Amino acid sequence: MFKWAQQQLANVAGTAEPIYGPEAIQSVAKQAEETPYTELTRDDLKWAAMNSTNVETQTFHLMADSGHLGLAQVIYSNVAGIRTTCQFNTKIFYPKSENRPVLFSTDQLNDVEFSEDKTGFYAENCALELSEDMKSYTIKSMTNQKSIVNLTITRETPGFKVGKDGNTYFGTDPAAPWGTMRHFFWPRCTMEGSIVTEDGPIDFKGKAMFIHALQGMKPHHAAAKWNFADFQGPNYTAALMEYTTPPSYGSTKVNVGGIIKNGEIIFAGATNTVTHTSVKQDSDNDWPAPESIKFEWKGKTKDGKDATAILECEMEERRDRIDVMEHVPGFVKSIVASAAGTKPYIYQYSPSKPVTLKIKIGDEEVTEQGTLFSEATFICD
Repeated sequence: MFKWAQQQLANVAGTAEPIYGPEAIQSVAKQAEETPYTELTRDDLKWAAMNSTNVETQTFHLMADSGHLGLAQVIYSNVAGIRTTCQFNTKIFYPKSENRPVLFSTDQLNDVEFSEDKTGFYAENCALELSEDMKSYTIKSMTNQKSIVNLTITRETPGFKVGKDGNTYFGTDPAAPWGTMRHFFWPRCTMEGSIVTEDGPIDFKGKAMFIHALQGMKPHHAAAKWNFADFQGPNYTAALMEYTTPPSYGSTKVNVGGIIKNGEIIFAGATNTVTHTSVKQDSDNDWPAPESIKFEWKGKTKDGKDATAILECEMEERRDRIDVMEHVPGFVKSIVASAAGTKPYIYQYSPSKPVTLKIKIGDEEVTEQGTLFSEATFICD
């Protein structure tokens, strides 16, 4: 009971959590031992919109045929049930040949509401809607005149969550967890539409990945570090999301992801790994920013064959470095900043040349070149 009280104080006041140890996290990897993954239903895509401390996001990672990369994202955050804030973020990475800076827009949303079944999100000048057949999302936003969004994302393969319910649970009593973390994927999608900038429209016809994430607790309490990979090739997609908990939960790694071929999930699960094979200390904040990374996926196909995939490459010069504290609402900032050692930075990469995904299924080996977008995030020690 005392540990529960300490945790509640940490949630509200931003104080450091005590050391609960690895037994206080029930990783989704345990579920995945019996059920590697489950295909998503419409209910899985409902907004939770919790009335307690949480951050919930719907994020669309965009790869246009033109070479532009992008992001469209809604963030719904609540601090201790006291205040809810919502933001719409848009980001465009121009082809390196254009030598143009990243275009980033972030705007607070007003008059937020949800559709009756909670799969649709609406705010002033912003709407995200899931189609009736659950095959596509439309994203429309005029929240910022520098980036007017009108996109349709259509999945080519079933969505998935790792394990039975996709959730990792935090708490010393497994029957009454005080926090959760989950990521639901539409890994391989086609995309049509445009983002209109002050210089005119950019055609975003191409590929996309959609992720619905929920951190049902303070973000810096659930995870100290993150890694993310989105590989899109002509036939294959590789998706991976990894986080490492703070020492309060034993610095436990949780890694979910999968390998997709056209309209089929080849394998998915929680036995993947990420290794920063070379790093360079960032002199501005002392974080070890990766210079090269190795991503590995392991699992079994539906017919029981062993399956692996490896993607190893140099990251080249980062596309962006984000000081997260510059972009969060003031009320959230005051809470997070009160936690000693919290200095969140996101490093974003996309090598200019195609990278190679090596896949082995049983005795069969396949390689495919494609585009990689990757993130390495450092939040706290």
